[in-house]
Amino acid sequence: MDQDKSCIIRHFSHYCSLTEEEKQLLASLEESPTDIKAGALLWDAGNPANEFCTIRSGWAYSFRQLENGDRQILEIFLPGDIIGLREFAFSQRLDSVRMISDGVICHFPHKRILELFRQSLTLTSVMFSIGSRQQALLTERLVNLARRSARQKMAHFLHEMYIRLRQTNRDISGQFRLPLSQEQLADILGLSPVHVSRTFSALSEDGLVFRDRHHVTIPDLAALATEGQFDDCYLTDSLRPLLAYSA
Repeated sequence: MDQDKSCIIRHFSHYCSLTEEEKQLLASLEESPTDIKAGALLWDAGNPANEFCTIRSGWAYSFRQLENGDRQILEIFLPGDIIGLREFAFSQRLDSVRMISDGVICHFPHKRILELFRQSLTLTSVMFSIGSRQQALLTERLVNLARRSARQKMAHFLHEMYIRLRQTNRDISGQFRLPLSQEQLADILGLSPVHVSRTFSALSEDGLVFRDRHHVTIPDLAALATEGQFDDCYLTDSLRPLLAYSA
């Protein structure tokens, strides 16, 4: 495939400069693509965990279904993300994963990651950094759920999604497509769908966020960051200190 169009290469390139050989290694993880529809289940909690997948296009989410029927959405996966990294040390899936929108998924077995580790110290370092960032994302999600108001939760989440999308798509400028329903946003933020709607309306009245169906516009990113008590260090720190140790 065209390396310039590879989301996983753009994702890894955010952390450090890659050689042509390293780009080819990453491109090999996007072989054998499979088209998949919105709402399709990639796997369920408890299924055998013997492969990863990259998301070439579309959005997905991981979730836990509770005994009372409630759902908690844990992570949002964007183009370029690797799904299943947290389960590398486990024999079964810890969470279920479902597509948010139509997309393209590329499956590859765990042994491909081990081959990548043997061939490139740089990509190994980036992979560990991506795993660390996923952990940081979950930590921020926990703080958001437990300690912030509805306005702060929404502002923080929207700011985070914008920064993540911008890292692989520099063309976005103050606006992006958010293909999440009211119910999905509620299950991410620990709110009711009605509360989600009211919070969007309140943020819009204050000129912080404007939403037109699935399109979100942020007129002042700094103001939204202040509202959401957002510190972007867990998203924007570079990998250079880690690579210096391996030089």
